Amino acid sequence: MKGFTISEAIDSLGVNRFTWSVFFFLGIAMVFDGYDYMVVSYTMPQISAEWALNKVQTGSLSSWSLFGLIIGGMFAGIISDKIGRRKTLIYSIAAYSLLTIPIYFSTSFAQFAFFRVLAGVGLGACIPVVTTIFSESTPTARRALFITFGMAWMIVGWVLGGLIPTLLVPHHGWRICYLIGGVPFLYAVFLYFRMKESAYWLANKGRKEEAVAILAYIEKRATGKATPRDPDALMVPPAPKVAGPRALFTKDYRMLTAGLWITYFCGCFTVYGLNAWLPSLMLEKGFKLASAYSLAIANNSAAVIANCTTGFVSEIIGRRPNLILSYLLGGFSIILMAFIGGGFVTILAANIFMGFAINYAITAVQPLLAEGYPTGFRNTGVSWCQAFGRIGGALAPIVSGIVIGMQMGLRVSFLFYVIPTSIGALAAFLFIKKETKGKSLDELAQETTVAGRQ
Repeated sequence: MKGFTISEAIDSLGVNRFTWSVFFFLGIAMVFDGYDYMVVSYTMPQISAEWALNKVQTGSLSSWSLFGLIIGGMFAGIISDKIGRRKTLIYSIAAYSLLTIPIYFSTSFAQFAFFRVLAGVGLGACIPVVTTIFSESTPTARRALFITFGMAWMIVGWVLGGLIPTLLVPHHGWRICYLIGGVPFLYAVFLYFRMKESAYWLANKGRKEEAVAILAYIEKRATGKATPRDPDALMVPPAPKVAGPRALFTKDYRMLTAGLWITYFCGCFTVYGLNAWLPSLMLEKGFKLASAYSLAIANNSAAVIANCTTGFVSEIIGRRPNLILSYLLGGFSIILMAFIGGGFVTILAANIFMGFAINYAITAVQPLLAEGYPTGFRNTGVSWCQAFGRIGGALAPIVSGIVIGMQMGLRVSFLFYVIPTSIGALAAFLFIKKETKGKSLDELAQETTVAGRQ
């Protein structure tokens, strides 16, 4: 029987029922993730008032889960590459949902911080494995599109993280929002019975019979029947000589790793910093609570469009040029927001554009995270990059609190973020040289193997 690869089998079926089922399974998980993070920004004023927090402490409310994300990301990538994508996803969702519930009973800033860090560990494991599963479940021609669409689901969670507090906090207080954060545990139970393991991961572990069984399942979902395949005919790219975190810094990957880490750090710093403080900044500008929250929600809603758009553009012009241009666009949108005048409608328009641009930029990195590394340490590559980026996300609300505390004005508070967007564009231009558009995961792995032998 003629040899075949996982990529060839998946590509031959195109986008099908299985592709869409993965899209919705992972998408709903990302909605819960987005809610869990964003709900802090919308309950931050009430928590700060109840516990009499200063500006730095208030900014840190959004940072504690990100510190957990860093820890979770560092370990989850290694764990996922060892025990599988499916188990890692299910266990991480269960962990962060159960660890969010105790915040409902918190009576101090210290207790809040403690449980946010623990919940963040689960979130840090969940987010990168979603990106990895998307890359390993979709056909080559639509891979970037589905990866970035997957990020759009998180923004839906961000929007819900604004809407639910807007509706509930005035009547029931801020704590109820964290009790709702325990709902994803039920979804983890659902995924336990419905989620399939990645055929790429199984093949990479030498479990070819199971990988072929997954391919048969996918084909049956797509066409109604399954073509018999000989597991011995399954061709798997040679395993990398070095795996785990060390592999990210070998000769073949160190430039890519540097570019992705710096770029993603700058994107997280910009997005998480602005998201954390935008409601408070709009309140300081003189808007009423409902109007300030509406501006922040509109900012996040624009991010959904951005995440969908960047995948389309990436498939047309390529990952690298799309990434460079996106950070330049993000910087321009921040400058516009800083200098815009007029009333609510004008500020709303500038705010929507900024939300679109900065989220377009951070999402443009996502396809390269998964496509840049082989299956043997793909999720390690994704999760360690995202963990490093979360350092930027964790620091941003605190640093922003310091900048805002200097009382140099609202304009300076926005213009400060032109620095990370400029650095992000420069890092993408200088360090990311490899274009992955239109190449299958097996083809990309083979190219690196051949290059490493030369």
